[in-house]
Amino acid sequence: MAFGTEPLVEVWRGGRVESEHRGAIAVVDAQGRVLAHIGDVELTTYLRSSAKPFQLLPLIESGAADRLGFTDRELAVIAGSHSGEPRHLEVVQSILSKIGLNDSALQCGVHVPFNPEVAKALRAANQSASVLHNNCSGKHAGMLAQAIDRGLSTADYLDPDHPVQITIRQRLAELANLEFDAIGVGVDGCSAPCFALPLKNAALAFARLAEAGSKLQDARARSLAKVVQVMIDYPEMVAGEGRLDTDLMRAASGKLFSKSGAEGFHGVGVLAQGDRSAYGIAWKIGDGDGKRGGHPAVIEALRQLGVLDTAALIALKSYHTWPITNHRGLEVGEVKANFALRFA
Repeated sequence: MAFGTEPLVEVWRGGRVESEHRGAIAVVDAQGRVLAHIGDVELTTYLRSSAKPFQLLPLIESGAADRLGFTDRELAVIAGSHSGEPRHLEVVQSILSKIGLNDSALQCGVHVPFNPEVAKALRAANQSASVLHNNCSGKHAGMLAQAIDRGLSTADYLDPDHPVQITIRQRLAELANLEFDAIGVGVDGCSAPCFALPLKNAALAFARLAEAGSKLQDARARSLAKVVQVMIDYPEMVAGEGRLDTDLMRAASGKLFSKSGAEGFHGVGVLAQGDRSAYGIAWKIGDGDGKRGGHPAVIEALRQLGVLDTAALIALKSYHTWPITNHRGLEVGEVKANFALRFA
């Protein structure tokens, strides 16, 4: 790749490394100081769905979430990449109902739901997935809500120059300490704008979200803290059963919030605790494998940072390391993280 990555995760077979996943990690406090890293923290890459907490922020900060009567569960699914479970579809439909639209307004496209049991049930019933099953349907409903509240057009809500998208990008730039035009813009898998920025600035944005709870006298901080609160309170809405974001937030018991993105991006905000200040972490797996490459790297970095206790590490073991089995069910190797963060 054109940017600096280092080996993070190894795939072992027969006593030797067969493959490796390279990447970079930046750990940054809310003042922008790099606390720890591996690889190039200046690496510029797309946040993909890890940007969803920031895409939710203007809906809360503007007061629209209150005016439209959104519940915390509804806000959490807007910040999430849901699995297409019945509860997810119900909540997204509720958001649309509150803004007077139906699912035909969603421009995220259709894909098979992430939850394998839901996908299996659809096949068994000879039914096709709908736009509501798209993991980004909550985010899109939230963007439409912002447009409705502001009296803006909804047909072009995904245009990067639409006022809703401009506001989202402005808020992300402010939190990441970047100029508006310094954030690269591409098109995400759901057709919404997606944002590229250096890894250390992405980690800074997550750190400033995490820090907000200590500054609740400030209106911006209260909005940031609300984003964090709904994600921690409703982790099942941020992802779904058997997925890392949900299981990590459950195991961490309020210490952090987590949001994965496509192509091996991941962001975490660690809340202040005792004498430890809040900080943010951003991961990028160079080959884009966010599961085999990303999951072990996420858990291992949090272990090295002392965020996860023994009980949490046990609960998350299946994301940290796992055996490789062949077609006969024989264990022939393992996947495991093997790196050391460099602390400042």
